[in-house]
Amino acid sequence: MDRVCVYAGSNVGTRSEYRDTAERLAVAIVGRGLGVVYGGANVGLMKVVADTALAHGGEVIGVMPDALIAREIGHPDLAELRVVASMHERKALMADLSDGFVALPGGFGTIEELVEIATWAQLGLHTKPLGLLDAAGFYEPLVAFFDHAVTAGFLRPQHRDTLLVSDDPDALLDAFAAWEPITVHKWIDRDQT
Repeated sequence: MDRVCVYAGSNVGTRSEYRDTAERLAVAIVGRGLGVVYGGANVGLMKVVADTALAHGGEVIGVMPDALIAREIGHPDLAELRVVASMHERKALMADLSDGFVALPGGFGTIEELVEIATWAQLGLHTKPLGLLDAAGFYEPLVAFFDHAVTAGFLRPQHRDTLLVSDDPDALLDAFAAWEPITVHKWIDRDQT
């Protein structure tokens, strides 16, 4: 593993634990000699991750669509800020540059990125580890929903198990290091109509 993609909010949220967890994640990533790939912004938890990783000597690569440069304000101090034409290109490049994915607290964009990369794993488009860093229980309702989707028959248990969950950055990165990809042979049960 060389780099970890971090999905994070463009706001810092209402609880200090969100910022603290973002800082701890950045320190843990850099402490393992890994680089950070993220959305390239100089705002919110994205900025916290980038600034903390940079302050600890880490490599940080940002990826941002041209249309968001003015809105999210591209981070000026990155090793690289790659500007792309669209959100689709952003997500694809972030995935290509990364060997694992972590979602910190965030809104629609963060959730969308997480769910899309989980879907790509379900479809066998990648075999990289992905996880939720559940700062202050932020993701408990979402994890409960995914568990409900299994119970309701819309998500296979092995696909749900591809999403690692922890409230501790080091424990999550340890799980990434021990990750063994799940081979997906059959993702739709054609007997159910």
